[in-house]
Amino acid sequence: MVKMGLDAYRFSISWSRLIPHGKGPVNPKGLQYYNNLINELTSQGIQPHVTLHHLDLPQALEDEYEGWVSRRIVKDFTAYADVCFKEFGDRVKYWTTVNEANGGAQGGYGFGFLPPQRCTLPSIYNCSKGNSSTEPYLAAHHMLLAHASAARLYRKKYQVKQQGFIGINLLVLGVIPLTNTSEDIIATHRAQDFYIGWFLNPLIFGEYPSTMKKNVGSRLPIFTSRESDLVKGSIDFLGANFYSSFYIKNNPGSLKKKNRDYIEDMAVEVKRYSRNGTFADEIPVTPWILQGMLHSLKNDYGDFPIYIHENGQLTGRNSSLDDWPRVWYMHEYVGGMLDMLRNGLNIRGYFVWAFLDVFELLNGFERSFGLYYVHFEDPSLRRQPKLSAVWYSNFLNNRPVDSKITMKTEENSSVLANSPLVHIAT
Repeated sequence: MVKMGLDAYRFSISWSRLIPHGKGPVNPKGLQYYNNLINELTSQGIQPHVTLHHLDLPQALEDEYEGWVSRRIVKDFTAYADVCFKEFGDRVKYWTTVNEANGGAQGGYGFGFLPPQRCTLPSIYNCSKGNSSTEPYLAAHHMLLAHASAARLYRKKYQVKQQGFIGINLLVLGVIPLTNTSEDIIATHRAQDFYIGWFLNPLIFGEYPSTMKKNVGSRLPIFTSRESDLVKGSIDFLGANFYSSFYIKNNPGSLKKKNRDYIEDMAVEVKRYSRNGTFADEIPVTPWILQGMLHSLKNDYGDFPIYIHENGQLTGRNSSLDDWPRVWYMHEYVGGMLDMLRNGLNIRGYFVWAFLDVFELLNGFERSFGLYYVHFEDPSLRRQPKLSAVWYSNFLNNRPVDSKITMKTEENSSVLANSPLVHIAT
């Protein structure tokens, strides 16, 4: 990291590693592990940005009261956060309570492709229990209350002394009307309410979006006035993960179904955005869509600080170390950050996903996002820099970029600029 030139590193603390049973005694080896990591980062001038929950709920809490679908999680999460603030807060200044809270609620309790894999059959995923009609909304509600409770604790007990900040992370999906009809445009706004307003509306205004109240009805939990006040204003920043975008088509017929799931409540058809020339495994490069989404959020919710916590390109696990798709991807998004700042967006930081090849939750070891290739078969887990690592290091250290890389990225940018889809998406 030092050689590359990183000045910040984002990682998640595993609740189970620190407090194996979810509550009660702290594991001294877990405590030592994170202290060693944080101390090494800070000694090298690298700022730690720490996430408290990244889909890995202690199994004991899942067994005891079914995790996020129970209000009991709020108390246990707050106690866990208290341990982290107390033990690490003298060196950690940036805290994120939950990673991709909206994605976790939707994917873990609606569709069942994320832990804890709860959903209602029929589903292509093997869910043994759950209720796709109610549980995504319950899980999200308790995530919001747990976040707000931890934020209140931090502000009351630690923030003045430790001089840090606390926020939450959301998966920001790009949403684009399939056509220019008023029906699809309105449906796109509704999809944004369901995807992002689901969390941001309570965090900024203290209540769920009116579109959700109307379509979900009594299945949508209600904040008491005290809870509304607790949740409202409980973020110092928003963490945003951005990868994919989708076309949105109005689909009012889905509201006629009696036992609706999350997507049917949204009353839209969703189609993944793609562009010609993109390989099946690659994520389309669309910084203008990210910029449009962030401007929309600013217009709707105000000018709060934003950290791009995840943004990266997918390649095959054993593909070439000359990972041109990732180099081009980073070239466009890093350049896009400058455009976004010049256009008035309050972006405070940008993190590439990921520094190293890791076990990817949706792809295992078959696909990777890392700037460094990891030899998983080697007992020492030897690392090798990919071309993207070289490009990023040159950028971070203000060194000239190899002329071949410059030529290749300019060539790709020219193709992108001439794509008619650019004009549809803006």
